[in-house]
Amino acid sequence: MANPDRLTGLDSSFLHLERDAAHMHVAGCMVFEGSPPSYDELVEEILCRLHLVPRYRQRLAFVPLNQGRPVWVDDPHFNITYHVRHTALPRPGGEDELKLLAGRVFSQALDRGRPLWELWLVEGLADDRFAVLSKTHHALVDGISGVDIATVLFDSSPDPLPVAPPEQDWVPRPLPSSAQLLADAMLERATVPGELVRGVRAALRGPRQLGARLGEGLVGVGAMAWAGLRAAPPSPFNVRIGPHRRFTWVKGQLSEFKAVKDSLGGTVNDVVLAAVAGALGRYMRLHGHDTEELLLRAMVPVSVRADVERGALGNRVAAMWAPLPVGIIDPAERLSTIRREMEGIKDSGQAVGAQVLTELSGFAPPTIIAQAARLQARQRLFNLVVTNVPGPQFPLYVLGRQLEAPYPMVPLAENTALGIAIMSYNGQLNFGLNADYDALDDLERLADELRASIEELVAAAGQGPGSTPSLASARPVRTPE
Repeated sequence: MANPDRLTGLDSSFLHLERDAAHMHVAGCMVFEGSPPSYDELVEEILCRLHLVPRYRQRLAFVPLNQGRPVWVDDPHFNITYHVRHTALPRPGGEDELKLLAGRVFSQALDRGRPLWELWLVEGLADDRFAVLSKTHHALVDGISGVDIATVLFDSSPDPLPVAPPEQDWVPRPLPSSAQLLADAMLERATVPGELVRGVRAALRGPRQLGARLGEGLVGVGAMAWAGLRAAPPSPFNVRIGPHRRFTWVKGQLSEFKAVKDSLGGTVNDVVLAAVAGALGRYMRLHGHDTEELLLRAMVPVSVRADVERGALGNRVAAMWAPLPVGIIDPAERLSTIRREMEGIKDSGQAVGAQVLTELSGFAPPTIIAQAARLQARQRLFNLVVTNVPGPQFPLYVLGRQLEAPYPMVPLAENTALGIAIMSYNGQLNFGLNADYDALDDLERLADELRASIEELVAAAGQGPGSTPSLASARPVRTPE
């Protein structure tokens, strides 16, 4: 049996992608209503729930000679006060000061010698509010499982029932020796293929179903490979990055995006991509870049997490390459083009192919995973990441204080200076913009253009049913070589 504490191939890839200038933690800035709790209150509240997320008390142990993927082990020196931190904003304590602090906190890499997470309690926010900044390494969570953790650590009621304490105090398991780590990895490598053989035998009992699944997977892998062979075009968002970050956000309403979808067609995610494409086009033209017929490419993570896997940590994501026609000025035409292109991508099975490759990475030697991650970082397969995470559609609370708004952050890959994360929560649809500090020194201008792009789409949807363009009216878009 495979060690359940061993990182999957996908989880491990986020360790290999990490560089001095590219930190692989997902993060968020959460603004709460009311006066902040005391630091001791927050520490006690989190400490009494940690038994619900035991990975938060574990750190990585690396196999000698790189003969296996790392495993999670209990941290014998776990100290909650290292991970839960306390700070305050300078006056006047507005959103500008909070964004500046968030950028600085998100610029700091997590210590691999400790459990890979941090929470920062931020006081001094104006208008009787406070904030919590969260950081968790991508090797530990993806967007969906991160949302599940939030619903565990926070309450769904201002007056919740007390959390049932663990049956006994937590005692860390002894750390494995280097020899034990190596022996376990070699034994697992020798025995897990036997499980695969048994799985194949079981599958052969249903050859029709197996053939259909293999055919679907191979078609998807082919579509994924064909899409990946085409390099993304040059853009101001694909430059060498440093370790420092700027972070800002745009607050939206989910009802507006649904109204645009209902009026102009497509999905909510199509509308999100249309808004992002409009903002990027505006920003590029503002800086003198030619966007005519230009098609940027976004890497869009797609959750393949089954309902029965909700609450489990680790990554269960695949990816699709989504088109961003930044040269189309008309918002309805832009959305129509994205809708048509995304339907073609879904029909091609790109997401299925990505899932197949993700599952196969679990059986690849660590050296191959490392080289693949480095190759992906060097190649310009996409211009930016745009990730849309569904959050809880009900209010969350911490110590009786309601979460007003969460603003998510997606990490930057090497040579990618911009990432946009979107999260729905309690009727909101909020955008978090993470950027290299030097490459996009006017990130707030891009946020302004995103607000304007959303307003354009809302206005286009409000012109009446007769204003919806046909898919055939969208002019063709070229992808520069």
